[in-house]
Amino acid sequence: MKRIYQLLAAVLLVLGLALPAAGANALVWNRDADQMTADLRGVTLWPLLEDVAHKTGWNIFVEPGTDNSVSTKFKNLPTGEALKRVIGDLNFAFVPQTNGPTCLYIFRTTMAKATQSVAVSKPATHVPKELIVKLKPGTDIDALAKQVGAKVIGRNDKLGIYRLQFSDDAAAAGALGELQPNPDVQAVDYNYYFDPPPAVSPLPAGANVPSLPSLTLDPNTPDAPHQVLVGLIDTPIQPQLLPSSVSAFVEPQISVAGDDGPPSSTPTHATGMAQTIYEAMAQSMPPSANSTTSAQILPVDVYGADPTTTSWNVALGIQAAVDKGANVLNLSLGSSGDSTVLDSVIAQAEAGGVLIFAAAGNQPVNAPTYPAAIPGVNAVTAVQQGQIASYADFGSFVDMALPGTSIIFVGTQAYMVEGTSVSTAIATGIASGTKAADGYGWPQIQSAMQQKFVVPVK
Repeated sequence: MKRIYQLLAAVLLVLGLALPAAGANALVWNRDADQMTADLRGVTLWPLLEDVAHKTGWNIFVEPGTDNSVSTKFKNLPTGEALKRVIGDLNFAFVPQTNGPTCLYIFRTTMAKATQSVAVSKPATHVPKELIVKLKPGTDIDALAKQVGAKVIGRNDKLGIYRLQFSDDAAAAGALGELQPNPDVQAVDYNYYFDPPPAVSPLPAGANVPSLPSLTLDPNTPDAPHQVLVGLIDTPIQPQLLPSSVSAFVEPQISVAGDDGPPSSTPTHATGMAQTIYEAMAQSMPPSANSTTSAQILPVDVYGADPTTTSWNVALGIQAAVDKGANVLNLSLGSSGDSTVLDSVIAQAEAGGVLIFAAAGNQPVNAPTYPAAIPGVNAVTAVQQGQIASYADFGSFVDMALPGTSIIFVGTQAYMVEGTSVSTAIATGIASGTKAADGYGWPQIQSAMQQKFVVPVK
């Protein structure tokens, strides 16, 4: 019990927080003196935990009914004594996650009963001084940019989307308010950052791993009756590291993000997703298909040499894949920011008959992740032993749940990648393999998958 006070005190010390509660309530941390001052009137534990979760990115779970109501007032008490008055007599478990934020469980009886989430998704972040705008056909972007004091630093005239740069954040925010009601503007928003993809980790030598399934590419692919081209919107891919059985299915990469940096012997996220899609396609083949498919994978690099990407690059990557004929998209990536411009690009792809799968996120919280939460997109979360994985997002926006672990190979070395990005790749592979083999329509495949891969109740 004492440790939870010390732990939360350490969090407050690092962050230098002054935590507001409801109304006039306040809990203030003096980091220099290691003291706290509070004026709390009928406040529950929740406001404090919500703020800690928001500031640290931790996922905090509390035993239902643990709603201590606190009415206290003190000044400059030592941290331990102050937190004891605020938090009360509770137990806890502090659990680091290998593929997501640390979890903090607070409970009266047992940790297993700490099921009520107070986790708060991290706030959306965006590229400083930038906006993305989608214009109605015929609108002069250069004149519009001049009007709002911006420089056009990126453009796609076919889509009618443009990337604007301003002198500072305040100017960008002011222009956002000015452009939103403009009748020539279809959509405008910040250029949001996307999270780095999960790492691909080597497995120890001698680990018991399955072998890759056998799958043959139909040599008559261009004339196949059920042509499928998967747009893999992801990091740079490494064809030289793919097993030959997989590389036969992978088209030359398109890049919208510039140089992808020096070659690496460690498989990238896209390399792992390509193998995962391949394996799921192979396992979805009915016996009558003789393990032969016309489905292929088109990798589109939207990260380049950077650890993160943006909604601008993702929008360009989606359109590049669609322009090349992709009719199903795998978006094993996500952001807390909902870009109205990216929404419009995805809606346009969907209107053209493109099926889209996107990762629900690895926080885990019930707040939406984008583009998974965009209407029409199949949001995929991860399951472990019949339950939503401890690291995986959940919530009403999630459409299906599949396993979140994949084993991939580089030569004889096996690697593991884990997360909802894997679940998404498996879903994409199943859908693609099914359509290539049987020719079902995307709506029929989507409906069947949502019925089969039901999201467990959290």
